[in-house]
Amino acid sequence: MFRTLTVLSTTTLILGASAAVAAAEPAAPQSCNYRLSAPSVVNVAGTDMVTATITPAACDSAVTFQTVACIQMADNSGPGRCAEGRGILPGQVFFQPYRPGTTYTATGRGCATTGNPPQKVCQESGPVTATL
Repeated sequence: MFRTLTVLSTTTLILGASAAVAAAEPAAPQSCNYRLSAPSVVNVAGTDMVTATITPAACDSAVTFQTVACIQMADNSGPGRCAEGRGILPGQVFFQPYRPGTTYTATGRGCATTGNPPQKVCQESGPVTATL
């Protein structure tokens, strides 16, 4: 009888350990990676402006539906500005006035849907700063 009890105890320990290993964590939601450009100066119709762009990069079974790029002066003097790209289009923002020697900060966000039923997954990018 002692021998049978030992075998059952050992079997229970082995099965208990197996159950713990089988309980894996759920997979992380699939999403996309995004590239945020540093602020830079561009001339639009004779006016210097600061711009930044956020572009969808690689996606893992997810579909990008929105990108948003924002720029603000680093000293927070005045409101920032954001622009949206719909679908897989990049979000590109144009900010004025451009003040030479000022530091500008760009941030971004990209949103995608994944799964069934679809779930919204957003990823923040930045900040990226540049003195222009």
